[in-house]
Amino acid sequence: MKVELFPFQENALKELRAKIAQSLGDYQNSHTPQVISFTSPTGSGKTIIMSALIEDIYLGDENYTDQSNAIFVWISDSPELNQQSKDKIDRQADKISLNQCITVSDESFDQEVLDDGHIYFLNTQKLSRTSNLTSHSDTRQYTIWETLQNTIEQKSDRLYLIIDEAHRGMRGREAGRATTIMQKFIKGSKEIHPFPVVIGMSATTKRFRTLVTDDTTSTLRKVVITPDEVRASGLLKDRIIVTYPEKDVVNRDMAILQAAADAWKDKCVHWDQYCREQHHAYVNPIFVVQVQNGTTDNISDTDLSDCLRRIETRTGFKFKEGEVVHTFGQTTSDININGLKVKYEEPSRINDNKEIKVVLFKENLSTGWDCPRAETMISFRRAVDATYIAQLLGRMIRTPTQGRIQVDETLNDVRLFLPHFDVNTVNEVVDELQNSEGADIPTEVVGEELGNQTFDVWSVYPSNRQNNKTSTKVVEGQTSIFDNPEKDQKSQNIISKDKLPVSQNQVTPVTSKDSINQINKSNIIDKNNEDDFSESENTNVSLNRPKIIKAINDMGLLTYNVRSTVITNYLISLYRLAHLLTQSGLDPNAVQNVLDDIVKKIHAYVKKLKEENRYDDLAKKARQFKLSTQAFDVFGKSIKGSQSQNIFTTTDTDIDRQFRQADIKLGKEGVGNAYGKEYYDENEPDSYEIDVILYASDKASYADLLEYAKNKFHALDDQYRRYTNNLDEKFIKQYNKVVSDGDIISKHNFRLPETINVKHESKGKKYYDHLFVNNEGYAKIELNGWESGVIDEEEQRDDFVCWLRNPPRKPWSLSIPYKLNGIDKPAYPDFLIVRKDDKSKFGYVVDILEPHNQSFDDNLGKAQGFAEYARENTGVGRIELIRKEKNEVNEDKFKRLDLSKREIREKVLRAINIAELNHIFDKYGKFDF
Repeated sequence: MKVELFPFQENALKELRAKIAQSLGDYQNSHTPQVISFTSPTGSGKTIIMSALIEDIYLGDENYTDQSNAIFVWISDSPELNQQSKDKIDRQADKISLNQCITVSDESFDQEVLDDGHIYFLNTQKLSRTSNLTSHSDTRQYTIWETLQNTIEQKSDRLYLIIDEAHRGMRGREAGRATTIMQKFIKGSKEIHPFPVVIGMSATTKRFRTLVTDDTTSTLRKVVITPDEVRASGLLKDRIIVTYPEKDVVNRDMAILQAAADAWKDKCVHWDQYCREQHHAYVNPIFVVQVQNGTTDNISDTDLSDCLRRIETRTGFKFKEGEVVHTFGQTTSDININGLKVKYEEPSRINDNKEIKVVLFKENLSTGWDCPRAETMISFRRAVDATYIAQLLGRMIRTPTQGRIQVDETLNDVRLFLPHFDVNTVNEVVDELQNSEGADIPTEVVGEELGNQTFDVWSVYPSNRQNNKTSTKVVEGQTSIFDNPEKDQKSQNIISKDKLPVSQNQVTPVTSKDSINQINKSNIIDKNNEDDFSESENTNVSLNRPKIIKAINDMGLLTYNVRSTVITNYLISLYRLAHLLTQSGLDPNAVQNVLDDIVKKIHAYVKKLKEENRYDDLAKKARQFKLSTQAFDVFGKSIKGSQSQNIFTTTDTDIDRQFRQADIKLGKEGVGNAYGKEYYDENEPDSYEIDVILYASDKASYADLLEYAKNKFHALDDQYRRYTNNLDEKFIKQYNKVVSDGDIISKHNFRLPETINVKHESKGKKYYDHLFVNNEGYAKIELNGWESGVIDEEEQRDDFVCWLRNPPRKPWSLSIPYKLNGIDKPAYPDFLIVRKDDKSKFGYVVDILEPHNQSFDDNLGKAQGFAEYARENTGVGRIELIRKEKNEVNEDKFKRLDLSKREIREKVLRAINIAELNHIFDKYGKFDF
């Protein structure tokens, strides 16, 4: 595959491969049809997983032999969906050639049986009674049903059916007809016997159950990808925000259209900034506009010219030809809208056309369409069209970068604006989205009334953007922020960080410690100052948030990712880490060094065999295909050597097959060829292949290799982790993913984003000394009594700078592992406190504080987890567990146990029960105030 699968995709691939082999074997034994139900949420990459599966079946993997003559029939209810799947296989599956994928044409297709080694794409429309494919004619000797039946009879040992069970574009009678046709493949009919092995992929188990009914005789196996797995991968947007108008708004279309245009423009600015700073290919966000159907001579009842004019006026942008397209099904002709030629574009081509900025459509984007660039949508449809809108949203939730954006959380949202909906009808959209995409979709869906936002945007670059809006006047020939920077690098008006309303070095005010949270909004000032603080005319102390963020991110503090299972073995993780280090230039020889180490291991193993006079006997067994291995044939049966196998010689092809199998087991990294390059013997050309086969089949040697990989993986990670902070976000995300996949508990550099999304809190207190603040310069946070009391105390310290609430389970949150009842869990301490530290090269020190009730069961586990964290993170300041207790004068105060102190830390680590921890708290805990 040209793309690397996500961990949840790899796990699903392995499970599918095992169950398909088992199913094919069971069919050969009993002739009972076999069905594998593959359920995976929308956006999880079902087609990519199936492409990888087909590759593995054709080429074999570490567990199963190759089946190069396998035949796949891929069926869906949409020609365009088929074409999209075929295109994805062409683009991503590099081991599948273009001529292996065949779209069955009703004009020319006429075969007695399907050819070996091919993938055939069919859709249900071509299987209807009126289709040419289902009838004999002067030019057609075999109907498609006869071709399929002949293939089932003659090639059942290598025949697979893939049902792409989407039905997204079908409703009512049309969907029922498609279901009936697909059931013929599963249950059989007068035209065809049931297919031997059927793989049905769908977003919900309910949807596929409509095909596999109770009266089927097929054996059913299931492979399920959960929404949580997809959500954790970052492959999809974090949330969909649905905005609807206030009840009393008169001109709903105008108000919501303006809000949608503002949201799209904001997305463009943020993406432009992100792509420039991260050196990422430009993401040109698309504004999707769903208009009403037309009547009589009107192509749409929505005033298209007025709509386009208002978008231009609001954004200050004059559209050019090719930047606005339509997908209206009733015409593929150009349309003149507001004096602009608007061309028709096939939905499947929209995402790859980087010129497109606005898409006008009615209903036909819900089928066969994936567009990660579609980030903002407005629908002028009425509330009765909730189903269509929900179907479309399911196609918009993929991320343009195939990963969560860490530095700017606003780029992890999709925005939908519905001028003709209210809170009740918006809930219908959410319900329909869940019905069509699964009961628990991987993306959070929230509704908000215009003017009453659900989420706030906090940043380290606070400013009131309302006072910094660009002119909305359209100037002929002006250059827009939306121009593609890849086309015009010299554009003067493209937004970059130094041209944002807030400069890189802006400082925002914090008052003196005595009245730190009594500041008035009018006191917020701008200062271009590299100092941490500066005095303004009103004696407020100003805070340089960008400098603080940079210092924290450069400190190399650790955070941990805690998984329930290991995703990959250490050998695969080592290869991936070595490739990242080589590509980044951190260690240009990392890959070669690992290959050299493994080649030496193989050579040492072979040398030992020869010294012990065991080599010739084992080599003979390898040539006779009698080595004891853990490989399986395509039917899931072990192909271990046994007395019943009477094979005395093998062909070069057999040795090559064993060699490929060994190389796959050794990580598919070309270890075999690397060994051959070093130890090829022209007198015995296949001897190096035999050496590799013997090494890979030896259990002790393979276990030693995995142990080497584990140690080398951790050594490289420890050696280079601190240097990754200076690389771009794309590398950091890849690095973190590789490290996380290799261990249950993995170490990562703690890095804060520059912009975050937080739930809006109407009752909270305004904190002007929080690290992230809104455009007015404050963070509104509702803390409980303990939490607010701790922050009040921290603000009294002379060296106090600012604080950060550390939310649980955010991608950027600081996490510390601990054990509870023997199970590894992540802890998210409540607060990070930033203090001035003139002795540190960063100018600051970070404290970790956890106010925690002593009655909770996790007290000892968290205390020991924090103690271990303190031992491994010597650059951290205080690491305190905090309890509320009576002081000497019987006042309720906060007692602090500082685990950064060696004596306390060691005693906590040796504690065996909560009583001992309480004793340590009593003896060493302190009241600072």
